[in-house]
Amino acid sequence: MPTTFGMCFPRELPGAVVTEFARRLDAGGVDELWLIEDCFFTTAPPLAAAALATTERLTVGLGILPAVARTAAVTAMEIATLASIGPGRVVGGIGHGIQSWMAQMGVATASPLTTLDEVISSVRRLLRGETVTFRGREVTLEGVRLEHVPDPVPPVLAGVTGPKSLALAGRVADGVLLAGPSTVPHVRAARRAVEAESPSAFHIVTFTHVAVAQDREDAYAELAPFVAESLDSPGFRDLPFIDDMRQRHDQRGLDGLVGMPRDWWLQIGAIGTLDDAIEHVALLEAEGVTGVAFFPTPKLDVARRQVDDVVAIAASR
Repeated sequence: MPTTFGMCFPRELPGAVVTEFARRLDAGGVDELWLIEDCFFTTAPPLAAAALATTERLTVGLGILPAVARTAAVTAMEIATLASIGPGRVVGGIGHGIQSWMAQMGVATASPLTTLDEVISSVRRLLRGETVTFRGREVTLEGVRLEHVPDPVPPVLAGVTGPKSLALAGRVADGVLLAGPSTVPHVRAARRAVEAESPSAFHIVTFTHVAVAQDREDAYAELAPFVAESLDSPGFRDLPFIDDMRQRHDQRGLDGLVGMPRDWWLQIGAIGTLDDAIEHVALLEAEGVTGVAFFPTPKLDVARRQVDDVVAIAASR
């Protein structure tokens, strides 16, 4: 599959500006806009509807709908409704959801893995136009069929990170969405976890953080706080130099991270000069990704400027 380039719409941004971002990306030749759904900020489907209605070619991704926040039937209805607004321009994303948030809402499941299996499998069957009767551990459907079946059928990706969940994605989903922070080694490990279970036409989409500056150290300084917060995250665990990073941070704080070698930063994100960002994308492509979505700084004025950086990276193809 050819690599698609996109941009994420961070949860901190006001929903009112999503059409601005969508139109600029669409005009700039960027392929996708991924709408972040995190509790308790904004929900992805209404943002996606606004983005689809105001663009001509932009694909819109849902990143990521928690499996238990809606019933499987409602999730399928929402994806199908969006697909009717923008046929062929919708990608579904379904994940476990942060379990503490699910508990706050009273929808936590005793078996997140089984729940994700049942939800994704049911949603994909409904989107294909099947009449579904299913009685599972978490999902119950009695003769449910969508009245408006999307054509073409949108792909549904599993937004997961753990080995068991990645293997499940290879069996039941159209692809996997690595929502990040996802380093190059993490993408490599995820691909290996799914490839034994997945068909050849499997989507691997990854979110990667972006910071572009003429002086790469300015970009490093901008992302150093994010890196510090991510040192114990699943997306960083496969970095071969993670212990050295922690030691640098312990000894010198953010300055220790800013002073890391360029090769380390290239493994972490599209961070540095424009050429550095393009080289990072090449590393991800070498690991088999089919889509890269750039995660901007969650400050409106900065994110607005970074749209131009994403357009420039996409134009480098």
